[in-house]
Amino acid sequence: MPRSFNACKAKVHNRGIPSEAFLNELIDWCKQAPDEIFARNDRTDIYSQVFNELGPWEDLTHRKAAMLEVLRVLGGFESSWDWNEGRDVTNPNSNTSCTEEAGIFQCSGDSMSFSTSLKELLKSASGKTDCDTFRSVSKSNHRFAIEYCARLLRFTTDHHGPVKHKEINPWLRRDAVAEFRRFLSTQ
Repeated sequence: MPRSFNACKAKVHNRGIPSEAFLNELIDWCKQAPDEIFARNDRTDIYSQVFNELGPWEDLTHRKAAMLEVLRVLGGFESSWDWNEGRDVTNPNSNTSCTEEAGIFQCSGDSMSFSTSLKELLKSASGKTDCDTFRSVSKSNHRFAIEYCARLLRFTTDHHGPVKHKEINPWLRRDAVAEFRRFLSTQ
């Protein structure tokens, strides 16, 4: 049954609105994603960063829906939801194959240094762990891009400028989280 989006189609800053295809990919990924990605931990992570806007966390489904809302807004800020977005030409540090951003969430290969699990995720998706492969897979493998960014946000909130500087926070919506929760709770 097709999903009917309302709150999840809310405008993000001057980036417009996400496509229904993107929103469906987020939900479909989340329904199959390991619970460990969303579980409580002892780090200051994305859940700490958006607690005032989207918390307190009621259960695992609420945490999953909040992550989807962060990814919805972050995808708008970073690329206007363009899976094929390339290097950020305004970033002077984006000048090597490992610092060059790629894809909808504008992650870069040097972020694999935050955890060996991130490098292992790339290896399982591609068989390789070099930065050129990272950029290519980040653009072509949507499930990888979503999971990689979600996992990265659990290790650090400093990798993405819009997260670090809380630029996404005013655009996060509790009603979108509620809508994601409903979709995650249905078959």
